[in-house]
Amino acid sequence: MTYDVAIVGAGVIGSALFRELGKFNLKTVLIEKENDVALGSSRANSAIVHAGYDPPNGTMLARFNVEGNRLYPKLCADLSVPFRQNGSLIVALCEEDLVHLRELYENGVKNGVDALEIVGPEAVRQMEPNLQPTICGALVAPTGGIVGSYELTTALAESGVINGGEVLLNSEVTRIEKFNKDGEKLNDLTRKGLFRLTFSNGRHVDARFIVNAAGIYSDSVQQLIGKPRFSVTPRKGEYYILDKRQGALVDRTIFMCPSKLGKGVLISPTVHGNLLVGPDAQDGDDKSDFSTTQQGLAFVRKTSALLSDKVDFRDSIRNFAGLRALPSGKDFIIELDPDVDGLLNLAGIKSPGLTSAPAIAKHSVELLANAGLDLIENPRFNPYRRQTRFAEMSDAEKTELVRKDSSFGRIICRCEQITEGEIVEAIRRPLGAKTVDGVKRRCRPGSGRCQGGFCGPRVLEILARELATSREGLLKDKNGSYILAGKTKETE
Repeated sequence: MTYDVAIVGAGVIGSALFRELGKFNLKTVLIEKENDVALGSSRANSAIVHAGYDPPNGTMLARFNVEGNRLYPKLCADLSVPFRQNGSLIVALCEEDLVHLRELYENGVKNGVDALEIVGPEAVRQMEPNLQPTICGALVAPTGGIVGSYELTTALAESGVINGGEVLLNSEVTRIEKFNKDGEKLNDLTRKGLFRLTFSNGRHVDARFIVNAAGIYSDSVQQLIGKPRFSVTPRKGEYYILDKRQGALVDRTIFMCPSKLGKGVLISPTVHGNLLVGPDAQDGDDKSDFSTTQQGLAFVRKTSALLSDKVDFRDSIRNFAGLRALPSGKDFIIELDPDVDGLLNLAGIKSPGLTSAPAIAKHSVELLANAGLDLIENPRFNPYRRQTRFAEMSDAEKTELVRKDSSFGRIICRCEQITEGEIVEAIRRPLGAKTVDGVKRRCRPGSGRCQGGFCGPRVLEILARELATSREGLLKDKNGSYILAGKTKETE
């Protein structure tokens, strides 16, 4: 199969571009080495839609942050993705921080951020009474928001499938070569030709253009075909997720003044009503290290107390760690590779990468067009995707839905009030779940207080039934994460 565009990496960046290319009559494929989308940085992050006051003026970080922020409300509404523009508060912990707040304000104005305002300590206490009373002031950014990051990524990828694209999972790219129209291998990669991407399983696909959106592995993918142009190193951050009893502690996302290590420890409600606290920042070289540590979590607890000492960490229901892709330079790497005609690198997409994704996708289409990709509008493009969220429906809507489909009347996840109908829907969707955590990322069973202690076995049973397979063959998450071992009475 020959494609017009092959996108390597099914995180939020690759998935956003996948959807954007669905607006045109193209053969597009999204390639992912894992068994599902959103299994890298897009799964484990702060899920913040940043306003754009922080990135240096004139950088791609600043441009795409502000542009992406403005695209979020409509994009999430179109894709039925949870999003709330709750606003951000960047607080001054001391008098010196007030100088930094003024600099952030001026930088944000230059970047085009709307409605920024610096307020004093009394206003801070009125807006967020649970913060430390010693806070000296704050920068208010009303356009900041919170989103379901893995729901967004899966929705973007699914939208791409709905509009004619293909997704190849379990397909790690191990070799990239380029051939001319006569099938001869090209040594001069600046010439136009056809790429062949070979996977670890021996299969391959051909494509006219490649987009490298491989996250923390984007430097490795680029070097499969081109001269080394950049490096990407991981920065690990550890987090607490707290029970919904803590979710109303703050209304806005509360930041410290940013430092050279990032935006610092934050306290934020999640779009689902929990409380998120973190992250720390640990630079390293292990791109597979998603472990949490006693030291890292202790740092998060201690540092967050500078913002508020009212966080009750006894209500913690989950810890997790995420890896951010730090580029060798100070800006996003968004470029057509000068040494390889037809290769577009989208690399080093650190924070605010999640916010920037929709804008980066639009810009990437322009870059591909400039490189020779023919763009003919797809008259059948469907911008919409709908997902049932039973708990958010009115009583009348629930009654009518249960009348049509009784599976929506059976609660499987008590903590999050998720029905069997929603789980079945998540499995049967165009890019449906195949694992227990794949269901969790799409409709949240197992995300609540008991973390799947009650609903986990029931989700497993529904998966086995819907996929017509045995429970022993099902995975919790990534390949190899089998839940059951041995024989059951059903298999004896």
